[in-house]
Amino acid sequence: MNGAESVLKTLEAAGAELCIANPGTSEMHCVSALGRSEKMRAVLALFEGVVTGAADGYGRIKEKPAITLLHLGPGLGNGIANLHNARRAATPIINIVGDHATDHLRFDAPLASDIEGLARPVSGWIGRVPYAHEAARFAREAYRQSMTPPGQTATLILPADAAWNDAEEALPPPSLPKPAPPSARAIDRAAEALRRAKGAAILMRGAVLKEEGLRQAGRVQAAAGVRLLCDTFAPRIQKGRGRVSVERIPYFAEQIEAFLEGVDCLLLVGAKPPVSFFAYPGRKSWMTPKGCALLTLAHPSEDGEEALRALASSLKAPRNPPLPPRETPPKAPSSDDALTPDLAARIIGALLPEGAILSDESATSGGGLQSSLADAPPHDHLSLTGGAIGQGLPLAVGAALAAPDRKVLCLHGDGGAMYTVQALWTIAREKLDVTTVIFSNRSYAILNIELMRVGAENAGPKALSMLDLSNPDLDWVSIARGLGVAATRAETAREFSDQLGEALRQKEPRLIEAAL
Repeated sequence: MNGAESVLKTLEAAGAELCIANPGTSEMHCVSALGRSEKMRAVLALFEGVVTGAADGYGRIKEKPAITLLHLGPGLGNGIANLHNARRAATPIINIVGDHATDHLRFDAPLASDIEGLARPVSGWIGRVPYAHEAARFAREAYRQSMTPPGQTATLILPADAAWNDAEEALPPPSLPKPAPPSARAIDRAAEALRRAKGAAILMRGAVLKEEGLRQAGRVQAAAGVRLLCDTFAPRIQKGRGRVSVERIPYFAEQIEAFLEGVDCLLLVGAKPPVSFFAYPGRKSWMTPKGCALLTLAHPSEDGEEALRALASSLKAPRNPPLPPRETPPKAPSSDDALTPDLAARIIGALLPEGAILSDESATSGGGLQSSLADAPPHDHLSLTGGAIGQGLPLAVGAALAAPDRKVLCLHGDGGAMYTVQALWTIAREKLDVTTVIFSNRSYAILNIELMRVGAENAGPKALSMLDLSNPDLDWVSIARGLGVAATRAETAREFSDQLGEALRQKEPRLIEAAL
């Protein structure tokens, strides 16, 4: 057994089942080991940003790490944007980054680089294997570190000689850390604060936004009359009929100010205090209202669900939260009116199948989506957590690999989708049940808005051309077909409703260019 085999078998023993790769020469012994494995699925992506984004989507749904296989520093560098998003999502991921053989490093060959320096901003743990016989120990620690609550990226650097030299046998699974129990003092303080507050709110993030955590939050809401909030870009929320709903903090700073007006007590559960996404002239960045009491019920590394359960008990909350009565599901608009973002949102909400997973990077075109999804069947919603665009398509790849029995719907702006368009090829190659909707407005529309908001004056034609995606127009039907995905174009509400309905009924890759 060589070092590469000992790494792979140790990770398999720990529970890893998927490797998403874009390998090079230094990783060939890992590729060979993958070829001999009967347990590990190997998926090829054509760009490292797709590799890392797919690992993020897989980890959010599966709640355990996928392995990425990346080629030296440049390969890792290509994947950093979506590793940034994964860090903000607290997703468990294991990067295996090949490096030159130890004796070769001193020659400063063209691909030599500071891999640790590249990995540090997006990794919770970094390990470099010194010798092949240490490879299994480092692999087991990488798995353990990736599962440290609430989840993080572990980057394992594997020099070529540590991969090809003889190694020890694989190691058994590590013991995995569990979330810390909530603080009794924090629960008592929160209960007392909620009793005194006139306008309290709970801001939640992480595992508490799954169904059971939301149920406990709903109990607290019923007992104390609090508002339930989540971040603008929460990693994963379980939404839809029959589930406790939460209010999503708006994107723009002035909207957040109005949204939080009157909140005199803000309770944090796995979340940080709200701040504006960017700084703006004359506007504040710290968004907690002046005079508002700020308390932490549970840190991200603590068991937020148990903290909410204990708080609900302290407040003598009802066993189950009240839920709004089930209404007749809305019908999808079907007219020959030109398609608009609002019509598209209403159609998506009406047609979404139960158990679907939404990978949402709809950007400006998805403004009305949240209200349309409130009455949709139960589903999971995944967001662009770190703001680095080009996450939606890879995230959908990972979600589909994690849950092949569930429909994945990817909603994407056209500008962001071009960052990682290679994901469509992997979707086709793996025959993933992903329906992709590209909102085609031929513009970085959010940047047109931000151009005005930051006070950049006298933007002439040359400046505006930097935000324009026409000349030439992107032909998404041809792009998708060229990458192996069947595609159509919708210009009216009727066309979009018919095409989306057909795509959601089938179990195969589809793309719809929604012309706005």
